[in-house]
Amino acid sequence: MSTRYLPVRIPNRLLSQEQFARRSGVHPELLRRFVALGLVRASRVPDGSLWFSPDQLPAVARVERLRTGLSLNYTALGLVIDLLDRIQQLEAALRQRHDTDGVRRWS
Repeated sequence: MSTRYLPVRIPNRLLSQEQFARRSGVHPELLRRFVALGLVRASRVPDGSLWFSPDQLPAVARVERLRTGLSLNYTALGLVIDLLDRIQQLEAALRQRHDTDGVRRWS
């Protein structure tokens, strides 16, 4: 007994793994690793192929820039990226709080 999948429509705005690899300059297998490590988001269709939103291109560039600049492995970069994102969220919350009450809390 074989599994049969219904046809899946891929939205025009998504890029195949090969298209995304060409645009990002990263090998397709490395993209699979990024997805597995949670560094980049992708959609997986029933046939197992990965599809990427173009808005993930900056995420790949960020991973590569941090890897080169910090000389860390990709697993460690996941932690660094999580911390950087959290700092950004906290700073945004502080800015919003400052804008709301009109009191300058930090420079």
